[in-house]
Amino acid sequence: MTGARCPGCPSGTRRTRMYLCLGCWNSLPAAARRALNRRDSKAFARLRELHRQLEASVPHSEIQITP
Repeated sequence: MTGARCPGCPSGTRRTRMYLCLGCWNSLPAAARRALNRRDSKAFARLRELHRQLEASVPHSEIQITP
């Protein structure tokens, strides 16, 4: 039931259909998690925003996602 490598940490494995492993997901601010949970026409743009910040080494606790 495991999926791909977690983009938020070197050793984590995210579950299928999840953006991050559970540890990384829980370290995001609540507002970022709420924004990423929204399923609408802007969902993919928010996911790209998350990946850009992770690639830029923004600390998980400081990640901000546009609602």
